[in-house]
Amino acid sequence: MNAPAVSTVLCLRLRRPDGEPPDAQAYAGVLTLLGGFTPVVQALPPDTVLADVRGALRYFGCGPARLAALIRVRCLALYGVDCAVGAAGNPLLARMAVREARPGHTLVIPDEPAAVREFLAAKPVAALDGVGPKAARTLCSYGLDSVGRVAAAPPATLRRILGARAGREVHERALGIDRSPVRPGAAARSLAAERAFGLDELDPVRHRRALLSLTEELGARLRTQQQVCRVVSLTVRCADRSTLTRTRTLAEPTAHSAALTSAAYRLYAGLGLQRARVRALALRLEDLTPAERAAHQLSFDPQDDKARRLEAVTDRVRARFGPHVIARGTLAA
Repeated sequence: MNAPAVSTVLCLRLRRPDGEPPDAQAYAGVLTLLGGFTPVVQALPPDTVLADVRGALRYFGCGPARLAALIRVRCLALYGVDCAVGAAGNPLLARMAVREARPGHTLVIPDEPAAVREFLAAKPVAALDGVGPKAARTLCSYGLDSVGRVAAAPPATLRRILGARAGREVHERALGIDRSPVRPGAAARSLAAERAFGLDELDPVRHRRALLSLTEELGARLRTQQQVCRVVSLTVRCADRSTLTRTRTLAEPTAHSAALTSAAYRLYAGLGLQRARVRALALRLEDLTPAERAAHQLSFDPQDDKARRLEAVTDRVRARFGPHVIARGTLAA
């Protein structure tokens, strides 16, 4: 008789007792703590960590839920940080599981096809990582509004609807397949920043202003490091402590703040928050590559060219006199 398959990837979402993300020191401490259990730890700042724990499960002779409980106790005792934990057979499923896990609890998805299908089947297609609002609307227009229906659709149909590469990737994700490993030391492949509001914020104008501030900051950091990003991920933390996350793959890698702002605004609009009470907004730029290796589509728009030249000038001024010497009028108001 075969032993049941064991979930080997943990995704931790870290929170202080007041529901806020941990500070940088506590976050670094948790990474060090996890390094004592497994060398395969991937930081996803500001509040998430992935860990491949297959070796730790054998060493401690326990299941993922018990190991997660041990990690949680140590996080609380040493750093005052609690965590929700998602456990699954790959990073995609672990990230999806942690979104449904309550603070202080672990949601385990057994690494078995039947359990994966049951977990995914009824979820809206937009819940899949990498499926943005536009792709979700396209799939829904064909009646493919749930992950289960996408999984049951012929792969050739999805390729015709979304294109060859996107169709193949979405079909695999709908089946719970994720070929990406947990990448130790992969924090350098992403940049993240957060804006927390003093009071729960209802005004969409202030939400967008915070997003503009985030894209200006992260765009400048990218250009300073001579990198570009391909993926933008927006996380909205609401007053009831729930979180909403959406991810968008850009048409081409960029470090241009205007392009990042446009992507962030689209992600925000796709959430349909309306008058939601928002506690904080976090933006993460992923899939970073050196700028010199990225292709750039030439633009004949003089305004875009002017914006890029102005961006280069402001970067030089900030490098010499400090990051806050120049700010957009909408941010300085």
